[in-house]
Amino acid sequence: MRPPAPRAVLIAVAATATAVLAAGCSAGPGAAPAANSTATITAVGAENQYANVISQVGGKYVHVTAIESNPNTDPHTFEASASVAQLISSAGLVVQNGLGYDTYMNKIEAAAPNGSRRVIDVQHLLGLPDSTPNPHLWYKPSTMPAVAKAVAADLSAIQPAHRAYFAARAASFGQSLEPWYHLIAALRARYPGTPVATTEPVGDYLLQAAHTRNLTPFAFQAGVMNGVDPAPQYVSLQDGLFSGHKVKVFLYNQQVTDSLTASFLATAQRSGIPVVGLYETMPEPGFDYQSWMMAETTALQRAIQHGISTERLK
Repeated sequence: MRPPAPRAVLIAVAATATAVLAAGCSAGPGAAPAANSTATITAVGAENQYANVISQVGGKYVHVTAIESNPNTDPHTFEASASVAQLISSAGLVVQNGLGYDTYMNKIEAAAPNGSRRVIDVQHLLGLPDSTPNPHLWYKPSTMPAVAKAVAADLSAIQPAHRAYFAARAASFGQSLEPWYHLIAALRARYPGTPVATTEPVGDYLLQAAHTRNLTPFAFQAGVMNGVDPAPQYVSLQDGLFSGHKVKVFLYNQQVTDSLTASFLATAQRSGIPVVGLYETMPEPGFDYQSWMMAETTALQRAIQHGISTERLK
């Protein structure tokens, strides 16, 4: 049975605009989608990791805006403003996550139909059912290469004259992920079955790819993700993982903390369990998708191999 949907995403179409931060190049909300080979394509990524991939594939032919970019906020509770709605309605290409993670995108798109707008819903791109319990798809190693190919295809449909350019950049993006794949493979080979604990399933796809063993029950993780207080037995179990030194690493969503997750962090630290802070949106500035995934996987490696904590990425 599917756990409760992620924390409600609120739509507040207000006169005061929420900051819209650019990933790569920025575009004004009034820009129209490109219709020829010389105009710049206005593109939107619901989350800045998707905007970053659009920027890497589209290069000089796109202006990309990320809707969610603030690493100090909870993406599940994002509020969209009037300027965000205007930006999305005028975009030629949109990439969104799906799985209930950014439902405000669907509402805005439905309210402002645009026959020339192309929308890549990553859930549908990957063929995932609505019952998929973990929406943090960008941590799955196979996700972004598929997104890059889909972006190249849609940009090529908008500007056929630049098809080879977009295809080459998508291929280059895929190749640039090889060091990350090698690092994951090294972890898998050297430390298979490493026991870990988490607060919520932000990095679970990465942990699965590295063949770690997550001892935190998924029902507990889903409760934290959805803002539901976990059952007392799960809280006791989680505390016991730290006090009993049953796990090698504790990974927590450092963008979403409350008294409960803070207490687990303190218990892990007191117990000498190395801590790794994970991000739901790509840290800015200084990171692209590749360097972000490498940094977090390297932090996991350092925690397992050397017992070193990395609570925040520099």
